[in-house]
Amino acid sequence: MNTLEENLDRVIRNIEKARLSVSGHHIVKLVAVGKYTDIENIKTLYELGQRAFGENQVQQLEIRVKELSELPIEWHMIGTLQKNKINKLIKLNPFLIHSIDSLELALALNKKLQSSNVKLSGLLQINSSQEATKSGVETERAIDIYQAIQAQCKNLNLQGVMSIGANSDDRSEVQRNFKTTYTVFEKLKKNGANICSMGMSGDYELAIQCGSNLVRVGSKIFR
Repeated sequence: MNTLEENLDRVIRNIEKARLSVSGHHIVKLVAVGKYTDIENIKTLYELGQRAFGENQVQQLEIRVKELSELPIEWHMIGTLQKNKINKLIKLNPFLIHSIDSLELALALNKKLQSSNVKLSGLLQINSSQEATKSGVETERAIDIYQAIQAQCKNLNLQGVMSIGANSDDRSEVQRNFKTTYTVFEKLKKNGANICSMGMSGDYELAIQCGSNLVRVGSKIFR
């Protein structure tokens, strides 16, 4: 059985190899997704030097933040955000919300942020694979929606975009989706976008080769 340290080292080596295939200047952040693991494993990973961790559910994030409050962890909310969980999420003050999947959600989030007099950073989720099972805005509308959120949601600091690769064994299709998202990201740089969050355990190396600078890896570390 592989140890956490071996798994983390392997993932970091793979990230490094993919990163260098793009450019020596291309920096990639790893967010370790603790969805299927326990608190002790997150502590171990922290001791090994990992600082950014992600959770898919607000309830799970709340438990982790409370139980690991003594560690200055950079928490990411990466799963779908339901409107009835917004108040709870604001109190947890995550470093970044990856899953702002509509203007409607952004407006609801901003309203609560204003009433709490706080600001949060987030990413616009793009459904570049056009799959009905995935959240996110349509690629064609992504730039307009991004700009609308910036104009209307002053307490929400958009940092870039996020997408999930196609649920397909066809590598070229997944690659096409990633490149589509990256093209949108490139166009949004003039609007201050600096994060392109693409790639999970099954496709993070391909995502980096397509321009991703933030990957969300869970099972390849915690298996």
